[in-house]
Amino acid sequence: MVKYTFRGGIHPPYNKWTTSKPIVRLEVPQTLYLPLIQHTGKPAKPLVKRGDEVKKGQKIAEADGYISAAIHAPTSGKVKTIIEHPHPVLLTSYPAIVIEADGKDEWFEEPKERPNWQESSPEEIVNAVREAGIVGLGGAAFPTHVKLSPPKEKPIDTVIINGAECEPFLTADDRILQERPTDVLWGAFLIKRALNASKVYIAIEDNKPEAIKKVSEVLKDFEGFELKVVKTKYPEGAEKQLIKALTGREVPRGGLPMDVGCLVQNVQTSLAIYEAVGFGKPLIERVTTLSGDGVKGSGNYLIRIGTRFQDVVDMTGGMTEDVVKVINGGPMMGIAQYTLEVPVIKGTSGILLFTKKYAKTFVEYNCIRCSKCVDVCPMGLLPLMLVDYIKAKRFVEAKEKYGLLDCIECGSCAFVCPSRINHVQWIKYGKQELRRLG
Repeated sequence: MVKYTFRGGIHPPYNKWTTSKPIVRLEVPQTLYLPLIQHTGKPAKPLVKRGDEVKKGQKIAEADGYISAAIHAPTSGKVKTIIEHPHPVLLTSYPAIVIEADGKDEWFEEPKERPNWQESSPEEIVNAVREAGIVGLGGAAFPTHVKLSPPKEKPIDTVIINGAECEPFLTADDRILQERPTDVLWGAFLIKRALNASKVYIAIEDNKPEAIKKVSEVLKDFEGFELKVVKTKYPEGAEKQLIKALTGREVPRGGLPMDVGCLVQNVQTSLAIYEAVGFGKPLIERVTTLSGDGVKGSGNYLIRIGTRFQDVVDMTGGMTEDVVKVINGGPMMGIAQYTLEVPVIKGTSGILLFTKKYAKTFVEYNCIRCSKCVDVCPMGLLPLMLVDYIKAKRFVEAKEKYGLLDCIECGSCAFVCPSRINHVQWIKYGKQELRRLG
C-alpha cells in the first residue's frame, strides 16, 4: 500500500494512550459557560439576557457578520448572567453566556431525520451548516459555511477529510472513525455535494489500523471516495502538508487550499455536518480527548460545549496532586492554561494534564547554526533566520525575506533544537508585532 507523506516533519513520542477507549458521554454540569467567541472571526451577538429560560439546541447568540458563528444552548435551563470568564484560547477573560442547567435537558426542537436530506441542494447544505453554528473542529474553528462557499472563480474538485490526527495524545478523531465511520462519510458526501467536487479522499495516518479497517469496510458504498493512508509523521494533519502529500499540489505563499482546488475538513466537522443537514442538530457538544500522566480517568468523552475543564476532570475521576501543566489541545500546538475554570469550546480537541515528568522546562541557549530546524520545517522556511530577525525587531524583513506569515507554528523546529530555542514563541511575537504595525 502506498503511504503518502511530505517533506520535513518530526516524530515526537505519540503516546496515543486512549486509542482503544470508546467514546463516553459525560453528564451535563450544573453550570455552563459559553464564550461569545469560539471561532475565527467576529464574536457572536447575544440573543438572550439574564433570567431568560432556554432549551437545549436553542440559538442563544447569532453570527455577527459573514465570518462568525452562532452559538446554541447545550442544555435547558436559565441564563444566569453574561459575564467576563476565563477563555482557553485568548488566555484572558471574555464575555460568556452562563447557563444554569435545570436537569431536564429538554430540546428546543428535537433532532429528527429530515426527509430526502441526501438530495439537499448546495444552498440548503450551506444554510443548515450556518444555522447549526458549525466551525472547524480540528482546532482552527474557522466557520464551516464560509469554507463551503468558495468564490465561483475558485472551483473545488477535491475534498479531503482529515483523519490524520498527528498531534501526540489526541485520539478523538480516531475513535469517531472507529465508531461512526458511515456517518463521517455521509458528512463528506454532503461536503462534496455542496461544492460539486468530483472526488473525496479520507486521510488517516498508518498508526490508526482500526480506523483504517472500519472506514475501508464502508467506503465501497460511496462513489468517488478513496481512502488515503498517510505515514505517521507530525504535522501530517496540517492542511497544506496534507494537500501536498495527497495531490502533489502546492498551496502558494499567502494562499488558501481553494487556490489549488482543494478543501480540507476535519473528521469531527464532517460528522457535525451530517447531523446538522440530516437531522437539524446544532453544534452543542463535541468529542474531546482527556489524557496525560496527571489524569485518573483518561479517555475520549462527548462533552457539552461550555463545560469547565474542572468539571471534566471531576466527572472522570480527578487528577494527581503533582499536575504542573494543563493544555487545551495537543502538546505541540495547544495552549497552556492558567486555570481549570476555562470551558470546553468548539475547538477543544484535547485536555491534557501533565506532571513534571512530561512538562519539562528548558533554558534557551544561543543558536549553534546546526540547521536542524531547517531540515524539519514542513513549510521549507528558515526558522533560525526568522528568530534572528524577530529578536532584532526587523519584523517586516522577517515577513518579506523569510516568510514569517507562512509559518504554521507547528513547533517542529523547537522540538529538534539542541539549544532549546522556543522558535514558536518568537514567531508568535513577530506576527503580533506585524499586526500592531499594520
